[in-house]
Amino acid sequence: MGLRSEHWYAGQDRNAYIHRAWMRRGVPDDAFSRPQIAIANTASDLTPCNAHLDEVAKSVSNGVYEAGGIPLNLPVVSLGETNVRPTAMLWRNMAAMAAEEMLRANPVDGVVLLGGCDKTIPALLMAAASVDIPAVVLPGGPMLTGTFRGTPLGCGTDVWRLSEEVRAGTLSQEAFARSESAMIRSRGHCNTMGTASTMALVAEALGTVVPGVAGTPAPDSRLLEASHGTGRLVVELIEQDRRPSTFLTKASFHNAIVALAAIGGSTNAVVHLLAIAGRLGVDLTLDDFDRVGSGVPLLVDLQPAGRFLMEDFHRAGGLLAVLREVRDLLDPAGLTVTGRPLVDHLGDAPIWDPEVIRSRSEPIIAEGGIAVLRGNLAPSGALIKPAAASAHLLRHRGKAVVFDSIEDFHARVDDPDLDVDADSVLVLRGCGPRGYPGMPEVSNMPLPKKLLEQGVRDMVRICDGRMSGTAYGTVVLHVAPEAAAGGPLGLVRTGDVIVLDVENRRIEVEAPDFLSRTPNAAMTSAFASPKRGWERLYVDHVLGADTGADLDFLIGSSGSEVARESH
Repeated sequence: MGLRSEHWYAGQDRNAYIHRAWMRRGVPDDAFSRPQIAIANTASDLTPCNAHLDEVAKSVSNGVYEAGGIPLNLPVVSLGETNVRPTAMLWRNMAAMAAEEMLRANPVDGVVLLGGCDKTIPALLMAAASVDIPAVVLPGGPMLTGTFRGTPLGCGTDVWRLSEEVRAGTLSQEAFARSESAMIRSRGHCNTMGTASTMALVAEALGTVVPGVAGTPAPDSRLLEASHGTGRLVVELIEQDRRPSTFLTKASFHNAIVALAAIGGSTNAVVHLLAIAGRLGVDLTLDDFDRVGSGVPLLVDLQPAGRFLMEDFHRAGGLLAVLREVRDLLDPAGLTVTGRPLVDHLGDAPIWDPEVIRSRSEPIIAEGGIAVLRGNLAPSGALIKPAAASAHLLRHRGKAVVFDSIEDFHARVDDPDLDVDADSVLVLRGCGPRGYPGMPEVSNMPLPKKLLEQGVRDMVRICDGRMSGTAYGTVVLHVAPEAAAGGPLGLVRTGDVIVLDVENRRIEVEAPDFLSRTPNAAMTSAFASPKRGWERLYVDHVLGADTGADLDFLIGSSGSEVARESH
């Protein structure tokens, strides 16, 4: 089979001349007959977790060239979770669409996908699945562990914890400010089991990363070694026509769900995996996460669900050591970019620190998967992460305290006259894909100050938005349909009794007239109503969280063919 890039470079006509001449610039004549490898690079100074990826890209380039390919740096849309407003999730689909179109439009035969920060790996995988050329993911890796007052800091997780201690009056504002420079010790993404770490590891379990690479710390020289090897591998993928559609199957997603549960991964992985599956035409549903993941033991003692951090996880044996413990739960048909099944890579993967990675016989939690809840409050489903919740709240009955928007929440949550107690259920709506827009990470609402001062540190919280993978608490999120799409969440009133029963997968409102109510104006007036640009397109076409929050016209694959010339 010929190279895809030959459609640009082969021949003697005017168009082939133009394509070669403008790309020649010092390369040898045979460069145009060799595999052309795009390095989809999300490095950006405004995405601090990915800022080191230019160095990684150089090692990839060396590997590509050594294997006979031509490396081509391709900067793509980069989304920095900590900086962009209103939320990086608003642009995940745009980043995926832009990367897809650039891969399709350019003379490239394969691609190495460089990501790290939360949305970058999902967006790149969605793009690669849609254009379906040989592709391999290379995660940028987590940062090293920082310390403050002699105590390790989990970035993200300790932001939430320390900021609540300030509000409770148990930590000074000055001490909180001093911890800031210790929080981020090195290059790399969050060192907790947040969305960045989760998606890197899940991408490996999915089969899109060279086994054993995900979780390698960003400053570790072994990441550059793996980058070199990944550059060589992508040339092999082209030679063997190993495209995403040839190895990403339902079995691959099964293995990703098992990994997600065993590592105590972020709930955000659910919405990303659903979106990736939608691009591939794989029949993956919300219920698969509960069906496959609910019986998987939680083996990784990592923040936010545990004690340790990603540097410890890598030292303890990493993902392959975890998967070896649950090998019987994996689907042996699930393949990887190496051309071999995932289970074939688990033979020599011991646990080096059983405190960080537990054995199957001594799990942290016997059943650690994400639970899918349903009921009259969430007919299309909602999620909760039991491993990060308070056990005593997993069965709970309390009165709702409703906030109609994030602005309403911030205005009233610390009002000393707010009618709220420890048994109340905080409800925040208008935060779904369409309503905000973009489904922000606000579901782990800060607790009312007066309750923090009383020693309360967790409450049941319900929202149609997301929460950071670094966050914790008894949070019911991704409620679908969202309030802005006419979901029942928009009909709840303060004082309604809400019943949460995680064991029986129920989330219900006990109110006879509940579904016959009319949404109030305070809520509907706060829904996003953009007039132009990407936000307008997004609000008009975004789907619900229960199917991955992709745009309706981006579902599926368009392939790699481009029929018409530009001149």
